[in-house]
Amino acid sequence: MQFNFDNNLPIYIQLVEQLELYIISGKIPPGERLPSVRDLASLAKVNPNTMQRALTELEEMKLITTERTNGKFVTTNAKLITKHRAKYADLTVKNFFKSMRDLGFDYETTINYINHGGKI
Repeated sequence: MQFNFDNNLPIYIQLVEQLELYIISGKIPPGERLPSVRDLASLAKVNPNTMQRALTELEEMKLITTERTNGKFVTTNAKLITKHRAKYADLTVKNFFKSMRDLGFDYETTINYINHGGKI
């Protein structure tokens, strides 16, 4: 697991987004036990309180669960993971088309560009 941060967004939000992506992409499989808060914080080079805040948000999203004595685990709810993956994909596509519009490409031109391997 690697974490990359920029200065334009709070760290905990970036942690939520990056951990969510690890979960919905299957890089952290359903049912897998997560490292401890301290270990995750150390890995991400952030304060444990910041990591805990991110994990609390993921728990509210129901992407992870806490077992009192065993730690935190990725959900095994495949429908929920698929729902989050679709939401993430929709946002990614919308952002892509917005970027292409900013470059002066309309929808049809963008599709043709993609279909022709990036050639105009």
